[in-house]
Amino acid sequence: MPARTLALPGGARVPVIAAQWHHAYGVVTRGRVQLELRDGTPGPVLGRDAGFWLRGTGVRALRNPGRRTATVRILTPHEDVRRNDMISSTDTGVVSRRAHGFRRLAVTGLVATLAAAVITTLAAALARAGGVDFEIPDGGGETIPSGGFAVVTGFFSLVGVVIAAALLRFSARPARRFVWTAVSLTALSMVPPLIAGGDAATTIALVGLHLVAAAVMIPALTWGLRARPPGRA
Repeated sequence: MPARTLALPGGARVPVIAAQWHHAYGVVTRGRVQLELRDGTPGPVLGRDAGFWLRGTGVRALRNPGRRTATVRILTPHEDVRRNDMISSTDTGVVSRRAHGFRRLAVTGLVATLAAAVITTLAAALARAGGVDFEIPDGGGETIPSGGFAVVTGFFSLVGVVIAAALLRFSARPARRFVWTAVSLTALSMVPPLIAGGDAATTIALVGLHLVAAAVMIPALTWGLRARPPGRA
């Protein structure tokens, strides 16, 4: 099976010439490679050891979304190799890796969401026992119920899981971008407690609860994005 290596420097784009990929099968051996779809929109990002077959897909270019050089090993099978078998093995390998990553992230996110909701609810109960009334004058003078902490924490934690999943699908560096995004959103979440009009104890407690939830969710989801599937170096 003849083979050649295609090197893509950081940020490089290499057009796909259909004749050169008619019987070719690519395997990413270093870095990451992003497929540019027929209409020019960015397609999936393939990591190390991911295989792909371009014939008939409409992919028009290969891109390197990273800064370091990526390499693709291009294998050209003999004519007696069954095309359908190769397509099947390629699709299975790429899809299984991607599905494993999403499953791992989903499980990690759900466990972290439950933990964050429980911890913030317990922390709020301790604060209330210590004299914090959690009364919000700008909200009609109502007091935040104990169950409200779990609901709000759970909702925004699941939003974080969705953001992480989107970055896993579309970003070449999902963990790094998630950290920046999550820290920025956590900082923005401090604004409502500061302007809600509560007393000093309530304001400090609410800010602290935001930080507690972030301290649970951000490391957990970052780990979920960085963890490698079994069998990968």
